[in-house]
Amino acid sequence: MEKPLTQHIKPGQSLDLKGYEKVGGYQSLKKALKEMTPLEVQTAVKEANLKGRGGAGFSTGVKWSFVPRGKDAPRPKYLVANGDEMEPGTFKDRVLMEGNPHQLIEGMIVSAYAVEADHAFVFLRWAYKTSARRLEEAIAEAYQAGYAGKNILGTGYSLELHVHTSAGRYIAGEETALLTALEGRRAYPRSKPPFPQVSGLFGQPSVVNNVETLCNVPPIISNGAAWFKTLSLTDEGGTKIYGASGRVKRPGYWELPLGTPLREIVEERAGGMAEGYQLRALLPGGASTDFILEENLDFPFDFTHTAKAGSRLGTGTFIALDHDTCPVGFVHNLERFFARESCGWCTPCREGLPWVEKILRALESGDGRPEDIDLLLAHVKHLDMGRTFCPLAPGAMEPLRSGLHYFREDFERHVKEKRCPWKRGK
Repeated sequence: MEKPLTQHIKPGQSLDLKGYEKVGGYQSLKKALKEMTPLEVQTAVKEANLKGRGGAGFSTGVKWSFVPRGKDAPRPKYLVANGDEMEPGTFKDRVLMEGNPHQLIEGMIVSAYAVEADHAFVFLRWAYKTSARRLEEAIAEAYQAGYAGKNILGTGYSLELHVHTSAGRYIAGEETALLTALEGRRAYPRSKPPFPQVSGLFGQPSVVNNVETLCNVPPIISNGAAWFKTLSLTDEGGTKIYGASGRVKRPGYWELPLGTPLREIVEERAGGMAEGYQLRALLPGGASTDFILEENLDFPFDFTHTAKAGSRLGTGTFIALDHDTCPVGFVHNLERFFARESCGWCTPCREGLPWVEKILRALESGDGRPEDIDLLLAHVKHLDMGRTFCPLAPGAMEPLRSGLHYFREDFERHVKEKRCPWKRGK
């Protein structure tokens, strides 16, 4: 099984320039800049059906196509790698940046060439200090080797690369809030349209792609769109870095064909649940996805089939809920995070999420009331997509909505017994 993203990554080590070149690194950059036009690079990525690996699953090639091209296009243009990986339970991008930073850099340069960008940034969460150090070292090596900077490889194309470490807010993972933060302002999201591809960083055309997405670009250019599509088990091309956390036997990550059955990942890769624990449900794609029950795991774990199963692929890193963990406390922990991370820009999110957290805290402490469940359901409705300025609050409602649907009896027990049943035995 081919693993184009992680085959050269070894735990605790980082591949330097010489090591990366030895395994074929920067060959796709040479091919793209010397043999292909920017539009041909775009077309190859579009035909490969590379979908954004940050969670939205939008076609990468189509996204690039919205950027104005040609002599009359606004300048400068920007490309940003979104490494603000703050979704609870998610760690796949850190693995890529720490283990093979040149792979991301090459992907950024090829992608920047495709959209005719002049500057590229890696936007990192503040806690990723090792990632920042290794990327800065790799960028310095790339400049010295002539892969970045002025007149790359004598082709006439130039690109300046920078690492930007953010102050660290979850909202900065939303692409427009990220751009606002990159400009040195508070990370508030922006209204769309205009979309960043037309008016983004400093009002100029900008593309924001997830780290894993950009790391897929070099192998596509080197091996072709048809090859990339064969890596998947469904019609969504490529591999996916899946991850697991919670009380499983082997928490970690695995690069597998996109569309690998979710049950296979849970039972074979993660080894099933730890001794003495049973799987009750899981959040398949990080904290802001809907629960899927244990009996419903038999589907290809890709964007399309996960949506049909009632949730989202998201980041592809699942969080397991076991039978000995209180689902109300589980959801409360997530909502406490989302309430704290609200930027406060819009009223429903700023006021609604702390209210949700307060209700769940009351349920857990034995102070819940029968009407609290209806209040939670009302928040699920009023904080849904289209009712807030950005997707933060709607994402926060996904585990709450599905938790109320699947575990309503557990919520009601908290009210009837005036305690959390899990704290003193069931």
